[in-house]
Amino acid sequence: MLIRKAHIDEAAKACDVLRRSILELCGADHHDNPAIIRRWLANKTPAVVGSWIAHPDNVVLVAVEGETVLGIGIVRNDGEITCNYVSPDARFRGVSKAMLALLETAARSHGNDVCHLISTETAHRLYLSAGYEDCGVPQGKFGTTSSFPMLKQLAAESSKP
Repeated sequence: MLIRKAHIDEAAKACDVLRRSILELCGADHHDNPAIIRRWLANKTPAVVGSWIAHPDNVVLVAVEGETVLGIGIVRNDGEITCNYVSPDARFRGVSKAMLALLETAARSHGNDVCHLISTETAHRLYLSAGYEDCGVPQGKFGTTSSFPMLKQLAAESSKP
């Protein structure tokens, strides 16, 4: 597996990962409620994902094996992680955790000492295990029952002699 910056021509594959991850892995969040799923997927189109890749305030990363996209992650230049989704075919292979580490590195490279995000119920334990802390009242993003505002103080990069 390789994690690298996304290319605009990968928008459709990355979009497919997003949609499949939400549909197949986030049942604890959407409870198979068609209205919630419709709202959550509304902006998950290849054109929108392409605009995220092209936006200068985003760092968009993909995890790939050959031509297969296994995951997508996005961090804004202000340190907000807006996306960290894995393909159902790659779940429990460390993709999300590895992606998270590189998103944090990208945030740090833009001068941030904190990363913040809104976690799904599905990913909440992952973020807690990576050092994130709840920092607000759970929200109902897209009509879900719980979306957790979280943050993490980033460790300073060690300087090499």
